[in-house]
Amino acid sequence: MEMKLIYPKWPKLPNQPEFNLPPVGPTVFAAALPERVKVRFYDENVEPIDFGGSCDLVGISCMLTCQTPRAFELADRFRSEGKTVMMGGIAVMLHAEEAAEHADCVFLGEAEGRMETVISDFENGRLKKVYNYLGDFPDTRLIGTARRDILKRDLYNYRGIQMVDLVHASRGCRFNCFPCCTPYLGGRRFRPRPIDKVVEELESIDNNRLFIVDNSLAQDDEWEKELFRAIAPLKKKWISHPIKDDEEILKLAEKAGCWYVYQAVFDTSDYIRDRIRRYKDHGIGVEGTIILGTDDQTFDDIRRLVDFLLEIDLDLAEFTVLTPFPHSSIAASLEEQGRILHRDWKRYTAGEVVFKPAKMTVDELQWAYQYAWDTFYYDCSKEFKMAKLYLDVMKKEEADGSARELRPNRRRWGREA
Repeated sequence: MEMKLIYPKWPKLPNQPEFNLPPVGPTVFAAALPERVKVRFYDENVEPIDFGGSCDLVGISCMLTCQTPRAFELADRFRSEGKTVMMGGIAVMLHAEEAAEHADCVFLGEAEGRMETVISDFENGRLKKVYNYLGDFPDTRLIGTARRDILKRDLYNYRGIQMVDLVHASRGCRFNCFPCCTPYLGGRRFRPRPIDKVVEELESIDNNRLFIVDNSLAQDDEWEKELFRAIAPLKKKWISHPIKDDEEILKLAEKAGCWYVYQAVFDTSDYIRDRIRRYKDHGIGVEGTIILGTDDQTFDDIRRLVDFLLEIDLDLAEFTVLTPFPHSSIAASLEEQGRILHRDWKRYTAGEVVFKPAKMTVDELQWAYQYAWDTFYYDCSKEFKMAKLYLDVMKKEEADGSARELRPNRRRWGREA
């Protein structure tokens, strides 16, 4: 049978460089399908969807809340043309009731070990409206290598440079950060994949640069050490969310090819200053992820925070506005207080204020968000700072013999610093 698998377009933040990463959700889903299912994949962010041609089933994979309006449009169109539509992915789990209004079938939860049943039900004319596996997690040994063969890889270049490929080494997260939906989606239990399976997948990826997209690698010290020792011989260069702030672990991460990390910066403390310094002491770059609009913040607090970011010499900073995504604890709190302004999901990009701040007006917080971007990048463009990180990783690749491409043209990445 044939499936047309769609990844809908979503509105990009105006302050971010315009590039697209190969999506991980659809490739992981495709790996869970029975072998008899032939997949034709369309990422609408990089190519138009071919609405012509025959297919037995349309799958729509949706990661972001701001992606859902387009996903619902596409589902309605395909159904009006007589196609059967199944929807799944993180955003569908967060918007399950709405998705069910637009799809013939909604799949909730993780797909491994479940898709044979779903596809057989479809083939036999008994497809269910909802398959709900939320909270019922599959054995991580069932997680296979993602189907990256469905991707058109040349579409994921940015100014001549191949973007990173995304991969999971674990699922779930034992932490419970206040703006995060992971406790609802993936549970509070850390669920690592077998390390030999992770190594096998990394080896299979035709890209020397990766993004390990786990919520946090700092969940189990011994597992983290074992993972870094196992992947070091691959000479891959990788990005991740936080690594444990431990001297032995940081040394292992450096040897294993850690390129840079996304590190939440939530205050101007010496703890944050020292944490950033220790990453850099091990040759690991840092992109700060900064949420603006928490209840304790005034505009002056945001101004001091941006000054602090410049002082500690972050390589990159990504500013987002606190956003009450469904099924997050912050959404429940703001809903109870009557502070959510609307539910126009297309505007839930994390770049627009959609709630009433505690110590600022809506307009003040929106202005502060733009102020943060403009001030942090006042002397050097986002594109050029990003190019610096790529030049740094190329030096590392040349040093260990893993270099695979020419250096980028600096002038194509923004003005000279």
